[in-house]
Amino acid sequence: MFSSTREGLALALPAAIFALLLFIVPVGILLSEAFQSDTGWTLQGYVDFFAKPLNQTVFLRTLKLGVLVAGTAAVIGYAAAFSISNLSPVARGRVFGLIILPLMISPVARTYAWIVILGRTGIVNDAIIGLGLSETPIRLLFTETAVFLGLLQLFMPLMIISLLSAMENIPRDVIPAARVLGASWFQVFFKVILPLTKEGLVVGGTLVFTGALTAYITPAILGGSKVLMLETLLYQRVNVANDFVSASVIAMILIVMSFAANLLLKRIATARK
Repeated sequence: MFSSTREGLALALPAAIFALLLFIVPVGILLSEAFQSDTGWTLQGYVDFFAKPLNQTVFLRTLKLGVLVAGTAAVIGYAAAFSISNLSPVARGRVFGLIILPLMISPVARTYAWIVILGRTGIVNDAIIGLGLSETPIRLLFTETAVFLGLLQLFMPLMIISLLSAMENIPRDVIPAARVLGASWFQVFFKVILPLTKEGLVVGGTLVFTGALTAYITPAILGGSKVLMLETLLYQRVNVANDFVSASVIAMILIVMSFAANLLLKRIATARK
């Protein structure tokens, strides 16, 4: 057993060195700049960052959209996963393939598709004008709604996949038994389905929330400079202002928010155990 453990560690060593040199060390150096000053270690970079009203607005907007995207994806994901789990194996495989298909398409292409839908000459505005609801096109692009829809479409498959994997482990006779005993569908969900799929919700919620926080392409295309988020602000600080201290602060904030979301979801999942 000791020999096999040593062999496993030896095989994992190259990957560990690779990750250490090309990921952990560079990220650590970048993040450390936010704590350094001419007089030593300090938190002044974070104080200066949150002292600016623009940065406060961007932080709250990023947090709000991340929560809204993750929450909406969970609601839709539970409905979709429950419906898919009740299909026949053949139909389930086909629907699951349709869910996987968007993940094979570039996020850039998937995001640009929303321009065709939400643009001034897009499908939505054509329908609004055609129905007589407005005489001129409505500005739908470069709004928080556009960014929300783009992020939701981008990451919702991850939530559905996570919940579907957890829901397939629920015994088949549990839900019918609860219904026979008089439980409503509301009670079935909160007392049977939700407790048995909490692990899938934690995984899916973490993936979607973290993805919504750190995505750059979708907010940049659909939000532009009118709807700044932390990731687009990070890009501006590095490539426009050449301000690596602020960039390090933003990067640390994104990392802390991602870990905090995962810990919070785990705490909620284990609250009743």
